Amino acid sequence: MTILTIVWIALSFFVGFVIYLLPPLSRYLALAIALFSGSYALLNFRQSSPLTLQLLDNFGVSLLVDQLSSFFILTNALVTAAVIFYCWNTGKKAFFYAQLIILHGSMNAIFICADFLSVYVALEVIGISSFLLLAYPRTNRTIWVALRYLFVSNVAMLFYLIGAILIYQVNRSFAFAGLTNAPPEGIALILVGLFVKGGVFVSGLWLLPVTYSESETPVAAILSGVVIKVGIFPLVRCALMFEDVDNIIRVFGVASALVGVIYTILEQDTRRMLAFSSVSQLGFILAAPEVGGFYALSHGLVKSALFLIVGNLPSYQFKELQSKPIYTPLWTALVIASFSISGFPLLSGFGAKVLTMRSLLGWQVIVMNIAALGTAIAFAKFIFLPKGGEKKIKYGFWSAMAVLFGGLVVANGVYYKAYTLENVIKPLVTIGLGWLIYLFLIKPIVLRLPRMLEQFDHLIGVMSLILVSLFWMVLA
Repeated sequence: MTILTIVWIALSFFVGFVIYLLPPLSRYLALAIALFSGSYALLNFRQSSPLTLQLLDNFGVSLLVDQLSSFFILTNALVTAAVIFYCWNTGKKAFFYAQLIILHGSMNAIFICADFLSVYVALEVIGISSFLLLAYPRTNRTIWVALRYLFVSNVAMLFYLIGAILIYQVNRSFAFAGLTNAPPEGIALILVGLFVKGGVFVSGLWLLPVTYSESETPVAAILSGVVIKVGIFPLVRCALMFEDVDNIIRVFGVASALVGVIYTILEQDTRRMLAFSSVSQLGFILAAPEVGGFYALSHGLVKSALFLIVGNLPSYQFKELQSKPIYTPLWTALVIASFSISGFPLLSGFGAKVLTMRSLLGWQVIVMNIAALGTAIAFAKFIFLPKGGEKKIKYGFWSAMAVLFGGLVVANGVYYKAYTLENVIKPLVTIGLGWLIYLFLIKPIVLRLPRMLEQFDHLIGVMSLILVSLFWMVLA
């Protein structure tokens, strides 16, 4: 497995550059890499013990491949393959596929890294590749959004790098294990960098909505399905290693789930709603880190599917969609995805939510159940849209749906023990109650959400406030 792991990581970057030399083969090479990653993840699920590698001593790279890594790698593989299928006949240039595969390889590197310096390098590469994909259409608006994303990413990484240096100063190592005796300011700086990169809590309010709503549909799918999780994975890894860090991350996970779902319920733009939903769903991952891998897989698949579906709707505004019937097969796909993220049985979202709820601490239960109810309310907005319209859907779209929905159905078997009478009844009641609240309380009213926190001017101020809060939480 050692040689295979090194070849697997290196091959993504090698093929990413080869694509420039062989443009006619760009789609096929990109798809081959995604399938290779999926096969590698499935192979790792069968390993009885984690794979640990230490390269170049303390200054080098520490790698750890385990079950948690496999969930994130599989998510990356399936979402990347779906995006490639979606773009198959859209005329995308070799440049697009090259950046997509370099991004894919960088995210895989994150998911097996066990030291802060390697994570930093991979995050920087991911930031640049994401910037290039966001700016791919080369319109004034997309270039501005890409620059905004890059600036936010660089500021967050500056905080992170300072924190990593402080940890190295004490331990003479960048390994995650150095958090044990790290200075409080070092821990706080690393956490704030990862929170911003992962769009957690209020950080997600001024990063995700603008980025996702202005980017191309396939780019939004890859960003929401996988890229956003590169900041989440190190947080989950550290939470599983250190109890003090676990407590802090759980607090921010609960806060993110609640704040995100409030914005999700009230938002009137479909793409912005999905962005706010990501803020909430990432909170579910952090609220129960020990089962975060399975929840990340379920969320990555369904959120990518939702962005691809929304990109083919007759309008992005809910008000207009209520008077424009949706092509029935497209509406069916939208309903299936909405059912999964709401926790409906027979899809992996059900098992992920049940497992997460079982792993919560006592003080988290009430708030997370409210967040789950809020998710059902929010996605009722999709479920109760009219159907029956006509629209020509490209073949690549259905290929992408086959990959993502197939993953949701198969992953449903990961936690088959969830299918008890009690576990099935609870989400059904939650979903039914959410629909009633939507139909009789939420649908008749229209509220305009304040966008003050999304303004670029508040970037440093919000990050500074989060940093101060984290510093005091670490000291407590």
